[in-house]
Amino acid sequence: MSGHNRWTKIKRQKEAMGASKGKLFTKVTKEITVAARIGGGDPGANARLRSAVLAAREANMPSENITRAIKKGTGELEGTHYEEVTYEGYAPGGVAVLVECLTDNRHRTAADIRANFSKGGGNLATEGAVGYLFHRKGSIHVKPGPSEDRVMEAALEVGAEDVVDLGPDGFEVRTEPAALHAAAAALEAKGLAVGEQRTIFLPQNTVRVEGDAARRVLRLLELLEDNDDVQNVWANYEMDDAVLAAASA
Repeated sequence: MSGHNRWTKIKRQKEAMGASKGKLFTKVTKEITVAARIGGGDPGANARLRSAVLAAREANMPSENITRAIKKGTGELEGTHYEEVTYEGYAPGGVAVLVECLTDNRHRTAADIRANFSKGGGNLATEGAVGYLFHRKGSIHVKPGPSEDRVMEAALEVGAEDVVDLGPDGFEVRTEPAALHAAAAALEAKGLAVGEQRTIFLPQNTVRVEGDAARRVLRLLELLEDNDDVQNVWANYEMDDAVLAAASA
């Protein structure tokens, strides 16, 4: 399992324990609202909304919360207008970081993200400084049960690019972003239990960090993830499993 997949697992374990479920609901609600505003309130005709609703259900968000978020996006209920903005920067050890946000106040968010980087021992960079170091891909979670051979065969048949074994958590099937939702539907049609579907940033190469630098990288990621305006954080680090395991303690 790659470093970032393991870090994502750690975050989800903490969310499942309830300590940050409120923040998780806030992030998912924002995504539903923006998806509905951009593409309409019908998940069947709006792939981004369909993914956001699926993520909400995976997080056990109540159905009434999902419906309310959709209606705020379509204008049926009064709601906050959010815009998408991505920040780029560096973590300790020269690790490249992308931060995807949904915000109702760019100035506030920019100041907060800059402060997070500074407090975490990194620095905010200019637009385009690190974005070229990442590829955008589609990611489909296949739930545990089938063998790797079965998932691999199905993924090849639907035109996927790669399959990552997540151990007891199942598999991640990667696609081109434009093929994400069609591939997920095709995998379901082949009898696989499909979970979260989303677009991700994968690093073209990684930077290995150890010791104190590794701990400082994780500290910065935590600071950024804890920001209510932050939806996703991507970084091109690699580090020992022991350091990541300590982060989940």
